[in-house]
Parts: sequence; C-alpha cells; structure tokens
Amino acid sequence: MSNLITVFVGCLVASQLLFSTPMFSQTRAYIDGRPAAHLRLPCTDEGIVMRYGDGIDSSDVYGAREAVVNKVGDTYYLFYDGAGKNGWIACLAESKDLRRWTKKGPILTLGEPGRGDAKSASSPWVIKAGNRWHMFYVGAANTTPSPYRIPAFPYLTMKATAPSITGPWKKQYDVVPFPARENSYYTVTSSPGFIVKQGNEYLQFFSAATQDSGVTRRTLGLARTKDLNASWNIPDKPLFPLTEQIENSSVFYDKQTKTWYLFTNHIGIEKHKWEYTDAIWVYWSKDINRWNKDDKAAVLDSTNCTWGKGAIGMPTVIQYGNRLALLYDATEGASIDHMRRHIGLAWMDLPLKIKK
Repeated sequence: MSNLITVFVGCLVASQLLFSTPMFSQTRAYIDGRPAAHLRLPCTDEGIVMRYGDGIDSSDVYGAREAVVNKVGDTYYLFYDGAGKNGWIACLAESKDLRRWTKKGPILTLGEPGRGDAKSASSPWVIKAGNRWHMFYVGAANTTPSPYRIPAFPYLTMKATAPSITGPWKKQYDVVPFPARENSYYTVTSSPGFIVKQGNEYLQFFSAATQDSGVTRRTLGLARTKDLNASWNIPDKPLFPLTEQIENSSVFYDKQTKTWYLFTNHIGIEKHKWEYTDAIWVYWSKDINRWNKDDKAAVLDSTNCTWGKGAIGMPTVIQYGNRLALLYDATEGASIDHMRRHIGLAWMDLPLKIKK
C-alpha cells in the first residue's frame, strides 16, 4: 500500500494533474539524497494485461492496482485493489495464462463505522494452512474525499479466513496481527506482505513506515509467528534502513542458485518534491533472515516499462515455466497519479542473474 497520502497529494489527484517524465532514473541521485539502485535485473515488459474500469458493479471504475498473484491447481488468482464507487476494496480476477483475466468482483466489504477497515479493505496476502485459507489485508479508517477515496494513515494489517481462496472470506476482528507500538519504525504503517513458512514458523515481510517532522520514511520488517490467528512477533529493527524508502513485498526462492529474491516497490521523489512509486527493486540473499541494503537492483522503471513512464507500483512474482512472471500496476504515460492504474505483466529468465 502506497504511503503517499496527504491532503496536498489528494488535491493533486482530484485535479488529475499529469506530470512530465521523472527526471531521476535509477542510475542517478535523488534530489533528497535517498539511496538509488545502480545495478539491474534484466526484465522484459509485455505490457498491460488487465485494464481498470469494467469491474463488476463499478468495483474498479477509478483504477486497479496492488496486484497479488497466487496459483491453485491450473488457475491463477489475482487479488487487486479496485478503486470503486465506495472506496478501495480487494477484488479477484482469474486466469489460466496470466494474460487473459476474468474479473470476479470484490471479495471483501468495508467495515462498519469505527472499524479499522471502515474506509478501505484492500491489498490482501493469503496462505493456506491445513484446510483453511488465511488472509492478511490492509485496513484504513481514513481516506481523501470522494470520489477517489485514497486510503490514508494509519495503514493496519487485518485478518480474515475462508475455506477456499475464492472465499467466502470471514473477517476476524479479534485478531490483531501487528499491535501498534509507539516510537517504532511502524508507527503509521504496519501493512501485510508476502508470507513464507519455514519449519513450524511463518515469516511475513510487512511494510513499515514512520513519520519524522512531516517526512515519511518507509522500509520492510520481518515478523514471525507459529499461530496465524495470533499476534506476530516484530523485531526492534527492520530488515533495511528507513532511508531505503521501499514498501510492499513479493518473495521468490530460486532453487537453481539457492538464493532468495525480495521484490518491492521504491518510493522516488520528483523535482517538486512530490513522492510517488517510481520503480520496482529487488534485493537478494542466501539467508532469508538476513539482508544487505547494498545487494539490490532495479527491475522495472520508466526506462524499460513499455507503457508506464511515471508511477510504477507494487510487484508480485510467480514462476511460469522457466521464467519468472512479474505483475505490477502503473499509469499509462507519464502520470504519477494514484488513480487510473492498470495491471501489467513482465518477464525474467531463470535462473535470475543480476547485471553488474
């Protein structure tokens, strides 16, 4: 979930301003000194595979973004945030080939007033345990004004469960996956991410953010639990420094090289100091518990995306034959807007090889 929501940005969205192509590529310095990714992981973009606007009951009339892909049997299930008439709500689409998607409509509903998901219930990550599916999704009780209703801080992780990946999903308000903690690196964001099972323990790469003197700083944390219906243990320190300015996660283990790859979207900054999701990065490690901030590379940005030259958002990856598929959201052209995003598809050859 993008942590770029301020009243000012909301006004920009409402006016639907389009900005010029970003001036700062991944091989140049950012104007505020935030780190850049100077290496690259070769990635070939195929283009848009699912457009916003025709979702059931106007469920994505203003945009489709935050893709999360899963596979059960021979079917791919894509959860995505539909920016609909009532707010941003998790929706489902199905495909056999990652290219042609059939939209199924919303899978969650907004919570009652006073609930943490009263204004948005979106960006779900799921895992199956036994005969039940467990979902961790983003809840927000604040948004910018209608019609766009962009979720605003704080971003919370909330829980639901179902007998099938298609639902029906039952919310579990009594479960608080990531309890709030003052003076931490996740004071305004503790939103869900990719989940890996290691032995009898689950690891979740969650998005974390805090604010200091009006500046939002973003990173990823690694939470642990042995019980999916209990609170997770969150370490005192994040996986990467807050200066990395990254959010969201999708993890892939390359069996050929015995290497873990962590895909995430980076928050860049434009010449007028407007922040936006400018690229998809990848970090790599031989040890899933230890990561080096310097072992990173750019994967997809305005230089190799065929249709998005501005905002490029959250990644999700899955192996497809001898290639790794990357699904992501972006705006057509040079816009850095939150709205009117489509879902695109790109490819990487296996085994993954960083270009030095």
